[in-house]
Amino acid sequence: MGRFKPHSTAPVPERAILVGVDLGNSEWSCEESLAELARLAETDGAEVVLIMTQRLDAPVPKTFIGKGKVEELCSYVRSLGADVVIFDDELSPSQQANLEKIVGEPVKIIDRTALILDIFGVHAKTHEGRLQVQLAQLQYVLPRLRGMWSHLVGEQTRGGIGSRFGQGESQLEVDRRLIRSRISTLRRELERLERRRGVQSKARWDSGVYRVALVGYTNAGKSTLLNRLTGSDVYVRDELFATLDPTTRALDLDEGRKITVTDTVGFIQKLPTMLVESFKSTLAEVRAADLVLLVVDASDPHRELQIEAVRAVLAEIGADSIRSVTVLNKCDALGPEEVRQALVAHPDAQVVSALEGTGVRGLLYRIAKEAAAGSVTMTVLVPYEKGLLMKMVHERCQVIRESYVQGGLLATVKADERMARTLGPYAASGDAGDERAHGQEDGLVEHVDDEGVPTDEP
Repeated sequence: MGRFKPHSTAPVPERAILVGVDLGNSEWSCEESLAELARLAETDGAEVVLIMTQRLDAPVPKTFIGKGKVEELCSYVRSLGADVVIFDDELSPSQQANLEKIVGEPVKIIDRTALILDIFGVHAKTHEGRLQVQLAQLQYVLPRLRGMWSHLVGEQTRGGIGSRFGQGESQLEVDRRLIRSRISTLRRELERLERRRGVQSKARWDSGVYRVALVGYTNAGKSTLLNRLTGSDVYVRDELFATLDPTTRALDLDEGRKITVTDTVGFIQKLPTMLVESFKSTLAEVRAADLVLLVVDASDPHRELQIEAVRAVLAEIGADSIRSVTVLNKCDALGPEEVRQALVAHPDAQVVSALEGTGVRGLLYRIAKEAAAGSVTMTVLVPYEKGLLMKMVHERCQVIRESYVQGGLLATVKADERMARTLGPYAASGDAGDERAHGQEDGLVEHVDDEGVPTDEP
């Protein structure tokens, strides 16, 4: 046994050098953006050994960074034994090729977009999620196919048999054609899945179930909040992009109304456009929502910039007009004065700690209040033979009072516009029920507790 030494089989993290260029035209400082890039690299299993920056008015067309900085980068790559160099901004195919040639193999030169795509590739679990990531990756790779068959091009200069076919260029075009074909196949499959998702979404719309979507910056605590609200066990981890695939859970509000809550992919600044395009079917869940909860990590010093980044993506997918409520999460990491300052900036926000459950009752009441906005109070008599309609009354309406009488279910309810139209033919005569319902409703909001939830106690 002494002759055999055990060796660890754990993967060795790649040593990464991060490179950022300060162009002075972004709300995020170069240091802040690189700090986020470092978290992305660590999420992807890399060890950051050095961060380099350069101040430029504009990127250098050939190598993105200046000649002297490239030489400095080469020196650090050799001395630190780096495996990969990650640029904070997207490199053009020619810039990436030039840098790879200068730095030399086997060191990889990638940019922020490639890093995010790689993380998405690891975290996508569902069939649709994997297709979306693969489509974005192929769209990224297509313009970067070059030089892979250059050894064949040299044969053309010698003449002879086969030289007129230009093997190198032909093989490159074959690869491009294969990738384009695969991209078309993926798009067709995603369109089919989107149509199916649209049918499911329409079914939920027709059912009248109120839909809530959780959106926010990556690692803001959306999945933890979903678990806290619905009692589910969605995968949660303190890392960027832990959740890519949308997860929908049902929730019964205290008033009796049934709603759905959907957790969605987290956003990030400089989110690649191709990813937004690929994930449009997933993000359609946000566009179809009745209410958007914009979940914010209130303890993050860059929360305002993160909110702007999320709103920019919402505008890009056409969801910026949907009613939204800002949820300041992770308040357990803040002191009372910090919470007060956060509320000064966002006076209409809900302050919660999804981890500890603080403020969740107030958030649920706020959701119920939003769901009831625009509802009408009416008294209806639903015949006993209308069993499905009775079920809809209990699931889709706030039942204020009900009793079973000779003709059926006599109920005073708050119903949304669609449900009110459905119940219209069964409206009971007389306004007494409505008046009593309004009186009861008014009494509910006379006093509130510390979380803003109505209480009967003064």
